[in-house]
Amino acid sequence: MIRLFIAIDFPEEIKEMLGHLCYGLPGARWVSENQLHLTLRFIGEVDEGMFQDIRDDLACIKTDPLTLVLKGTGFFPPRKKPRIIWVGLKKNDRLIRLRNRLERKLITLGLEPESRKFSPHITLARLKNTPVSKVSQFMSSNNLFRTPPFPILEFHLYSSFLSAKGAIHQREASYPLTTDKRMKQDNKL
Repeated sequence: MIRLFIAIDFPEEIKEMLGHLCYGLPGARWVSENQLHLTLRFIGEVDEGMFQDIRDDLACIKTDPLTLVLKGTGFFPPRKKPRIIWVGLKKNDRLIRLRNRLERKLITLGLEPESRKFSPHITLARLKNTPVSKVSQFMSSNNLFRTPPFPILEFHLYSSFLSAKGAIHQREASYPLTTDKRMKQDNKL
């Protein structure tokens, strides 16, 4: 069985900016800069045949490149003891459309629909016994965090292996974000 997810990676300068946020919380296990990503869809464990189908069929997803802006910080679960620290995104309709296309493609392959509402975020840290007062200080210090707009030209299929030090991600395939010219022509008709 192979554990899979679909994600967007960030340019190095954006990962650096995110890396500058990763300090000052006792009990935090920070995500390393090279593991920072935006999960579009967690797939979970699939067999080799389904893995091949997913890898091949994701190439059919056609959409324009995206421009994203990362903005603000928060934590999960809301209104409970924080377990995850995250950075959010400025609302982006193209990102939502891409995510919805991916979801529809996976459903046509026979996967169950995602049960959770898509809440785009980048996980910065997982918390263990971090005092709520420290989390509040972190949120206050970083609530105005914002990146300049940056382009996203592709998305990726990753496998994920769980280890004692956390998940290790391996890129299995990449898919460019380029509009299918036939789609544009059809839209003009």
